[in-house]
Amino acid sequence: MTPLEQLERRITDGSAVVGVVGLGYVGLPLADAIHSAGFRVIGFDSDPAKIEALNEGQTYLAHLGESLSPRLAASARFEVTGDEARFAECNAIVVCVPTPLAPDRTPDLSLVVETARAIGRALRPGQLIVLESTTYPGTTRTEFARAVCGEKDPERLGVAIAYSPEREDPGNLDHTTRSIPKLVGGLDERATKLAAALYSRAIAEVIPVSSAEVAESAKMLENIYRAVNIALVNEMKTVFDAMEIDVWEVVRAAATKPFGFTPFWPGPGLGGHCIPVDPFYFAWKAREVGRPTRFVELAGEVNHAMPGYVVDRTASVLEEAGVALDGASVLVLGLAYKPDIGDVRESPSFELIRLLRERGARVSYSDPHVPKTWKMRRYDLGLTSVTLGSDVLRSMDAVVIATAHRSFDYGLLAEHAQLIVDTRDAMRQYEPAVRGRLVRA
Repeated sequence: MTPLEQLERRITDGSAVVGVVGLGYVGLPLADAIHSAGFRVIGFDSDPAKIEALNEGQTYLAHLGESLSPRLAASARFEVTGDEARFAECNAIVVCVPTPLAPDRTPDLSLVVETARAIGRALRPGQLIVLESTTYPGTTRTEFARAVCGEKDPERLGVAIAYSPEREDPGNLDHTTRSIPKLVGGLDERATKLAAALYSRAIAEVIPVSSAEVAESAKMLENIYRAVNIALVNEMKTVFDAMEIDVWEVVRAAATKPFGFTPFWPGPGLGGHCIPVDPFYFAWKAREVGRPTRFVELAGEVNHAMPGYVVDRTASVLEEAGVALDGASVLVLGLAYKPDIGDVRESPSFELIRLLRERGARVSYSDPHVPKTWKMRRYDLGLTSVTLGSDVLRSMDAVVIATAHRSFDYGLLAEHAQLIVDTRDAMRQYEPAVRGRLVRA
């Protein structure tokens, strides 16, 4: 029996040891799903704080629920470590590390490559290695596989390599890691079969595709589809604003058509790991093969410009009220990129605050899900969330609603805020009470 045949048997009988690298918004719920399927799971992370939290059963991703971390910590089939030498113990390794943009908006695959090299140093025959990180087509076969195997052929080394795009939507209560269909594409047919067999134990529906490149491309299409449509309504918003037409009412009106239209909503910019990033990853790869992607790149630029548009609108309406943005007190509501969770990845609120500060505003923020900021790759705001109260609201020249958390008291805002810049249509029910003090942007 070959090493890969032994691996298939271990996956089938549930005795395989599965490593999950990167215990964040993608890796932690995946590790939980694989563990719940009966496998022994070793979680890997470079952040000592996450390792300590999981070992002690402490929750650091609140949207996953309070029971997940204690349940894993109490299990003899789960452990977490930062020791990369322990990759050798794993029969399968799933890589869920970030793939951000470099400052010049080119792909930064450094974490993917570093992780793959670490796996390569511990590599042995009979292992399945799966990349889940969002990336451009061809990454798994080229950068990732070469970092794992060097110049050697994975098949000749007796290892299987595949790609399965993550499809997490933090805070979405209608779908979980187990219920979201899983795409799987390997570097060869055997890799696809092995990866599909592994995921089938933990995920309700697994969909094999013909190659890793197809799986990578599907992930690009899913996210760019959203980015392009959001860019469309964001650009239309700027025109409708100039025409004094309510873009949110327009979208709702169009959505009454029962076919041929899907509503997308404008905002202050894009957040989350994938949607703001993928157009630039795809455009970079397209240029490499000599094909321009003007449509996709334009969508990325439109969405990237939205925080600047919101700041310009804020400055304009303050000026109409006789207040200069330079020196004004501005409160940004919501630091997370989406409602009711603490996920700040690529959140446009950070850029809003940076731009407001750059123009001289005294900026504070309120977000019950993000008590304070910390040093990030591009931002180090050094701020602590303020409690939303009448005194705070009255002291502000403007309040910018960047994230529509349900926990915000919008009635209090309607009663006490001097000027409200609403980027999320959160104040609609209070519109009569705030007429003259409400601006949509």
